[in-house]
Amino acid sequence: MEYTQEIVVNVPRGRFVELFDDPANLAKWQEGLISFEPLTGEPGHPGATSRLTFKRGRGTMEMIETVTRRELPHLFEGTYDAKGVHNVSRHEFHEDGPDATRWVAHNVFEFTGAMKVVGVLFGRSFPKASHKYLVAFKDFAESQPKS
Repeated sequence: MEYTQEIVVNVPRGRFVELFDDPANLAKWQEGLISFEPLTGEPGHPGATSRLTFKRGRGTMEMIETVTRRELPHLFEGTYDAKGVHNVSRHEFHEDGPDATRWVAHNVFEFTGAMKVVGVLFGRSFPKASHKYLVAFKDFAESQPKS
């Protein structure tokens, strides 16, 4: 499954990237995030891996983030692996005037094992969930004091 979404955030790109790039901010816009644990390398930089743990229903879900490309303030790419799911995520940040950033998020999901069935049955929920994160970041970023 592959899809692209975009949103305009009314924050200058420099400030947008500053907020996006700070792991301390993740739980402020990623619903259910319990922890972000760096495993190898410098967090946010190519080759670095981190464990993200999310509350899901009555349990938790862990995924491993591997940063594959970092060309800030323009681009951030990574892979996200959970049981039966591999996600390649590319984030582009474009200036949309002096006080706004257009965030283009491209996602490719691959499913294995039992998750293939989940992908078929609930595939439409993945873009909705991704869009929810874009909107949550927009709300978070636009509510922050200017620096």
